[in-house]
Amino acid sequence: MTTEQTQALIGMTLVVAILVLLALPSALGVIRDRRIDRQIREAQEPRVSPAVRRGQKSSSRSTVPSTATWYAEGRRSKKLVSS
Repeated sequence: MTTEQTQALIGMTLVVAILVLLALPSALGVIRDRRIDRQIREAQEPRVSPAVRRGQKSSSRSTVPSTATWYAEGRRSKKLVSS
């Protein structure tokens, strides 16, 4: 390999390295934007929980019954037992 060929190889390698350094931020930005777009699309899709798919109602309220519920449950059970 002659000196001229070595210099040409170093020059081409340097040009390719500079090109990669200039294009890398843009490529990373495109990848990031696509990921964000995918997350936005997924967030806009209606979510269906497994309980709703089975036909059960889900509630965000507490599962601890109130005093009125306990009272009503006791009265219902007495009616069922007496009849």
